[in-house]
Amino acid sequence: MESVSGDASLLALLGLDAEQDSVYRLLVDRPDSDPAALGHPTADPETVLRALTGLVERGLASAERDGDHVRYRAASPVLALGPLLESRRTALHRVEHFVTELAERHRAAHTRSSGAPIEVLSGAAAIRRRLIAMQREARYEVRSLVPVIREPTVIGFEDKYDEVERDSMRRGLTLRAVVARSWLEDAHAAHWLAGLVADGQQIAVTDELPIKLIIMDDECALLPLDPVRDETEEPVALVVHRSGLLTALISLFEQHFEKGWRLSTDPGEESLTDAAGRLDPIDRQIVALLHVGLTDSAIARQLGMGHRTVQRRLHALMDAVGAATRFQLGWHAAESGWLDEPPVGR
Repeated sequence: MESVSGDASLLALLGLDAEQDSVYRLLVDRPDSDPAALGHPTADPETVLRALTGLVERGLASAERDGDHVRYRAASPVLALGPLLESRRTALHRVEHFVTELAERHRAAHTRSSGAPIEVLSGAAAIRRRLIAMQREARYEVRSLVPVIREPTVIGFEDKYDEVERDSMRRGLTLRAVVARSWLEDAHAAHWLAGLVADGQQIAVTDELPIKLIIMDDECALLPLDPVRDETEEPVALVVHRSGLLTALISLFEQHFEKGWRLSTDPGEESLTDAAGRLDPIDRQIVALLHVGLTDSAIARQLGMGHRTVQRRLHALMDAVGAATRFQLGWHAAESGWLDEPPVGR
């Protein structure tokens, strides 16, 4: 066979051996050739035939009998080699992610062995890789503080709830989060949070939160170095390992989680009773969202109801308890115990 120089090994990267590589290149330029036309005068005919047979079996060539001869034609390189190329590309992509994960585990192990309580990460890509690695290593619980809506350059809330997050749920981990109330003002975010609660996550809502924070088990936490850092600058985050600082961060989360109102999406949840009888489940949700501070339109988006429907039900509740204002309705709800029983999942 003719020798091929330069890029001779490129097709070998797709799994072709040297003989198949050389014969396929010749066949591309010489369609309808018999084995004798594809080999160098000194080449072994059996080697050429073996290469052609292999190409036909792999779908890279076709064979057609012409009398006593068999002629071969190369398949389209795009159609024949494209799937092989895509397969190798996918495999290399997986290897790249695996190497990155190993690198993060290597760095984390050295950090733990050195006893340093704080590790500094620079760059959004490095921070996200570390976050994913930490989630995969979590054994029993992941806790998060999610402040007001802003561009997620350091620790992205929606980035966090990807396949790794769902895998954590499948592994039986407890996931708890505290989100700022402004998240519920956005229809897309409210629908998304409702889906997380439906999947079994525990989410509390509060007015304000001081910082983004993610805690894995009681082992480590991830938070931005500067919560008010200019968004155009390179993000920097801190990984806090077991220390007095980590204990303080855990306490910070638990305080906000305990004082927050639990988000629930179960419309069939049992209601508490007032003087007039059992409160309708939908009305209880409306009152609870009103208690959090949402507007009528935000409540309607959260519950998938019309704006006027929410207003009509609120007015009916006010008339039923003799409340002249919504503030009085909220006071009556608190005094009557309508909001005392935590929703499912607390």
